[in-house]
Amino acid sequence: MNNDVKNILLVGVGGQGTILASKILSSGLMDAGYDVKMSEIHGMSQRGGSVSTQIRFGKKVYSPIIGEHQADVIVAFEEMEALRWADYLKDGGTLVVNEYQIPSVPILMGAAKYPEGILEYLKGTGMNLVSCKATEIAKELGNEKAMNIVLLGALVKALNLPGIDWDVQIKANVKPSFAELNLKAFKAGQEA
Repeated sequence: MNNDVKNILLVGVGGQGTILASKILSSGLMDAGYDVKMSEIHGMSQRGGSVSTQIRFGKKVYSPIIGEHQADVIVAFEEMEALRWADYLKDGGTLVVNEYQIPSVPILMGAAKYPEGILEYLKGTGMNLVSCKATEIAKELGNEKAMNIVLLGALVKALNLPGIDWDVQIKANVKPSFAELNLKAFKAGQEA
């Protein structure tokens, strides 16, 4: 595998804005001259099922698919998704987790329990874990749905991608009425 290719995995639950964050990231990377491949997987996304997006970028990328132990960064929009996808993180990679829980349908029906102590367990594995209260930050800004852009801001900071005008990318990908909120959410994510 070519060393200049970075592998990013965004994982969440349907309705959390995983795809929007991925599209903003991909368009910014393409505008910066990177070869970008993106793959989306929707698992019953309309019903609160798992959604993942794989983004690979570098000088030349041949496939959008990230295998186990290959992701440089995983951004989990929800704690259980962090646990579900942790095996995809490579040694030395970073797992960014939104400290937020969304019970799945089996949990809501009482057929299962939400796993306890996910963040503690992940910290105990020795991986580079960054937890972020993105949903709370977005709520303080006026709309908790902007947490995807808070997480995008945190991701962009972690990737250290200078020279990309993220304000332009955000404005191009969100409704004008939500642009200001999302610009604030992005900045808050970078500061978080």
